Amino acid sequence: MRTLITSKAARRALRPIVQLIDQRIEREVRRHVEIASKDALQKELRTLRNRQRPLELFFDGTGRGASRLPSASHLNTTISELEQVTGAERQACERTVAQAFRLLIALEALGVGRIAGGTMNIVGKLSAVPLLDAPNDEILEIGTLYGMFGAALIRMSERAGRAPSLTIVDPLAGTQLQPGATMGHDASGTPVDLAAVRTNLSLAGAAGAAARIQPGFSEDPEVRSLVSDRSYGVVIVDGDHSAAGVAADLEWAEQIVAPGGIVVLDDFGHPKWPGIKEAFEKHMITDTRFRFLGQVAHSGYLRAASA
Repeated sequence: MRTLITSKAARRALRPIVQLIDQRIEREVRRHVEIASKDALQKELRTLRNRQRPLELFFDGTGRGASRLPSASHLNTTISELEQVTGAERQACERTVAQAFRLLIALEALGVGRIAGGTMNIVGKLSAVPLLDAPNDEILEIGTLYGMFGAALIRMSERAGRAPSLTIVDPLAGTQLQPGATMGHDASGTPVDLAAVRTNLSLAGAAGAAARIQPGFSEDPEVRSLVSDRSYGVVIVDGDHSAAGVAADLEWAEQIVAPGGIVVLDDFGHPKWPGIKEAFEKHMITDTRFRFLGQVAHSGYLRAASA
């Protein structure tokens, strides 16, 4: 029997059966290895997710309504738009965008409330204003919400070697106001009031503490009279987003912006706020001092004629 099994003929006959057994054993071993590997990978993935979640809290929309994690394409688009609008070199635009993004994250982590708007819109404004080199350091912000953007703009201006002096006009009515829109409670859960604005401005140091705050609406003649005591190098139009409201703010900006000064139209071209572009287009066919420089994210930039 031994001779029969070990003969060449027997081995040839048994070879397919042996190969089949080997294949089945190999498949079974591979299956167990794959199960063990899959379990290990799933465990590792769960561990990584648990570790990642605290980091995500710095950037996701919790407590502010909008995520602060822009894609690489959005960053690159914003940098390219900054080049076109400001005329600055790409390296300078990249550096300024990086600084503005880090500042946005830091201020929202330290401050109360939030900065209104999408990430690239905010970063674009914080980058464009210092790169556009306004003729003086007086800044008027029409509509501030929690004052955090004003604090950020002070810091970005100081990084550019400027000595910014900020004036704010806002109703500070407890909640964000927009005619024709129901804003509801803010995602941050913080009331929109003077105390919140002062707290956030204090994060910008001496210049923030020295900022002038005028409660009220920019269309109010008394409010205008109180803050029209100087020519502004920069005017941020971010108040009433209706066509009538933006038209009124542009008319006022014509009177108070310095020669060569910059006017920023927030949410310019945003589909949610068509009145902004409507008011802009009507204003630009009048006898205006302004020249349109272009758009970065959802903000439009105008420069007043030099004297």
